[in-house]
Amino acid sequence: MKLKLVFILAFYTFFVYSQNNQISLDNIQSLRLKSQDYELPINERINYAEKATLLSKSIGVDSTILLSQRNLSLLYFESQNFEKYRKINFKNLNLSQKLNDTTAIAVANFNLGSYFKIQVQNDSAYYYYKNALELYSQLGEIKQQAYLHYQIADIQDTERDYIGSEVNAIKSIKLIEKLPISESNLDALWDSYNLLGIISQNLNRFTTSLEYHIKAYSIADAMIDGDYNIALSINNQAGVYRELMEYDKALELYLSLIELRNQFESYDPTFYPLIIDNIAYTKVLAGHKDYSEISEMLYEAYEISNNLQDDITKLAVTIDLSKFYRHLKVKDSTLKYATKSYNLSKKISSNDILLESMLLLSELNEGNSGKKYLKEHIQLTDSLLQVERNVRNKFARIELETDQLEAENKQISKENVYLLIVSIGLLLTAILTYLFISQRAKNRKLQLLQVQQKANEDIYNLMLGQQDKVDEARAKEKIRISKELHDGVLGGLFGVRLSLDSINFNEGKEAMMTRAKYIGQLQNIEQEIRKISHELNTDFVSGSGFIDIVSELVERQAVAYGLEQEFNFSDDINWDFVSNKTKINIYRIIQESMQNIYKHANANSIKISISLEKDLICLDIIDDGKGFDISKSKKGIGLKNMKSRVDDIDGEITWKSLPNNGTTVKVKIPYTEINK
Repeated sequence: MKLKLVFILAFYTFFVYSQNNQISLDNIQSLRLKSQDYELPINERINYAEKATLLSKSIGVDSTILLSQRNLSLLYFESQNFEKYRKINFKNLNLSQKLNDTTAIAVANFNLGSYFKIQVQNDSAYYYYKNALELYSQLGEIKQQAYLHYQIADIQDTERDYIGSEVNAIKSIKLIEKLPISESNLDALWDSYNLLGIISQNLNRFTTSLEYHIKAYSIADAMIDGDYNIALSINNQAGVYRELMEYDKALELYLSLIELRNQFESYDPTFYPLIIDNIAYTKVLAGHKDYSEISEMLYEAYEISNNLQDDITKLAVTIDLSKFYRHLKVKDSTLKYATKSYNLSKKISSNDILLESMLLLSELNEGNSGKKYLKEHIQLTDSLLQVERNVRNKFARIELETDQLEAENKQISKENVYLLIVSIGLLLTAILTYLFISQRAKNRKLQLLQVQQKANEDIYNLMLGQQDKVDEARAKEKIRISKELHDGVLGGLFGVRLSLDSINFNEGKEAMMTRAKYIGQLQNIEQEIRKISHELNTDFVSGSGFIDIVSELVERQAVAYGLEQEFNFSDDINWDFVSNKTKINIYRIIQESMQNIYKHANANSIKISISLEKDLICLDIIDDGKGFDISKSKKGIGLKNMKSRVDDIDGEITWKSLPNNGTTVKVKIPYTEINK
């Protein structure tokens, strides 16, 4: 009694726990959906996402926790709460590694790379981007690989590793060109060509730089919403023309961008001050004498960038103001803006402009003060040259080692040419022998399988034949019993009823009532026997044998393969009218599918259904296994056999499968044609 009570209590506890878990999962899903409603304020959406994360942790399912935290991570990024974004992505990285979820590990590395790039911690950003790139390469995700190559190239350009940056930018372009044309893919392609233009300009390959920027312009022009990209390409082309001292062409391009001020002011308020600064300083370089207008443009650009607190644009304007006043030989103003440029470039780590500022200050300051700036300039130049030299030396060492290896290989090939020929001959002989033996073994195995399949088909035909004989014998027995009841028992009862009916004319009320009572009973018996006779004469089991055989196959194979199974079938199909050939092939397709699932899918469950839809027998076989790449697996013997069987009965077969997402086999066989 106590044991029974404990069992009931345990069952009730498990039932309540399961119910509560399902309710919690539904609540988590609801909270996630609310957090993704872009019509709600960002703080409210974050609140929903944080509640979903807390609830996920309360039920303790790691996969659910990971999904909730990834959702919350995106909202932290969107709200620019980068510190929380960093912390939650480290948690996601640890949890995804625990779950061995490659995609989730790649996403966490990608997000951490983005965080460190925003924080200008390029070494850490490079590390996490490289990890993400390796994982996305394993997963075959082309778009993510292309984006990561671009991000790594951008970091390398910032760190003055121009050769490495160029290599990764080109890799990004090659990957993007494999993708279908879309707005986002065109935008990514523009990014890579634009970066190649900047890299070439940094390497003083100005003609090549111009070609890349013109290519970027043509890509932006093909975009639906590429106006801003077009403007940037024009600005970059103008910058290259200025380097080539084609100032009139540069000014023409810069001036064409002034008209776009209103179009981009809300999107990028730094666009206009940068353009008017470029126009003003290009005029200085071109020798224009309208100094008043040039001064006004430079001060306007300085004032706007100062109000926007945009240090990058402000730095560009400040150094141009200093050089403008140096051109005018106004020493005080030159010194003032050179000092501002020096301090600001140190603040934002802009080495190029810092070097310019140091040179200006060394020229403007006399004595030890000027020497201090010159010495600082030399030290920084040496430091930057050392970095570039280390990069060049690294590639030079790789080239040297490659050349040495090639020379050694040539020498080895000269000295050992005969030995190499003999070795190749022996290797080819061994390979051919192995292939011959292997092919013979395969042929024997295939012959054995064919014999086994033929034997199985014969056994199945025998089973169907035996079933038909059993059904036929059963039907004959019913008819025999029906006739016996009708002609024998029913006839005898009918005679008794007539005899009693004739005696009914005897006098006496009591006798008449008694006889009437028996006559009524005999009539009831007669009706009951008639009913039984008609029921026995009806064949209720016709056609049920095939489904029984298939059901037995599914149950037996599922137990043998350790699978959970569900078998559903429609009563609309009259299997008596379906040919044995069709039934055999259906049976074999199910058998072959279950064998394939056991051998390759690593599945836990299988669902099989047979239904009738629009005069088609529809056979669906679904598993929850690891799936496969259909384009690479259609040459398998199992799949070929299944397709051959379906073709043999004028049917159609399709496979739907994705890696880690199960497989669905759909077979459709004409039903009306079989009836004919």
